[in-house]
Amino acid sequence: MQSDEIARYFVRSDGQFLCARWGRPIVPVVFGVEAETLATLKGAIEAVVTLAGHKMAETDPELGANLMVFFFRDWGELLEVPGLDRLIEDLEPLVTRLQAADANQYRVFRFDEANAIKAAFVFVRMDDTLVDVPAETLALSQAVQVILLWSDTAFTDRSALAVADGTTILRPEIGALIRAAYDPVLPAVANDPAHALRLAARMGGVQ
Repeated sequence: MQSDEIARYFVRSDGQFLCARWGRPIVPVVFGVEAETLATLKGAIEAVVTLAGHKMAETDPELGANLMVFFFRDWGELLEVPGLDRLIEDLEPLVTRLQAADANQYRVFRFDEANAIKAAFVFVRMDDTLVDVPAETLALSQAVQVILLWSDTAFTDRSALAVADGTTILRPEIGALIRAAYDPVLPAVANDPAHALRLAARMGGVQ
């Protein structure tokens, strides 16, 4: 990908460029799925974290778990989760907005003092569309969308995934972009669109 193509993945709908990666090991916990799906989801997260060259851990010293993934049937169920209103600011009006938009997923990120990602909350409403999506595909999609702070429009026109020989895979250029973004030489957070040039240079070396 050229730098202008890369920039598109991090320029938000308000025109701001923002690329941020995790600044600490990822500790996931998943709610609302059966054991088999849980293993699939955690396996996908581990695979994407490994691809990035990042780390996972058993516990986060500050938060315990710093990646919380919730699966449910109705947005209203979130209002019944004990303590969630202390983790998600203005939870009730957020649920109202998501219900009105008929959304089936939403992500909330938290950041450390350096503005790197320190926590993420992923909400997936299993509507008629997502119910038919294979667990492996859904798991990989969510793992990819939480490994970086992508633009809110990054994957509206084209999925991060592709199908090869009947198997759902991460598109190679997206995998290369994730690896480049986690290059330890690069800053964990960038607001300058010139960062896309640095990513492009490193993708040339990792593809």
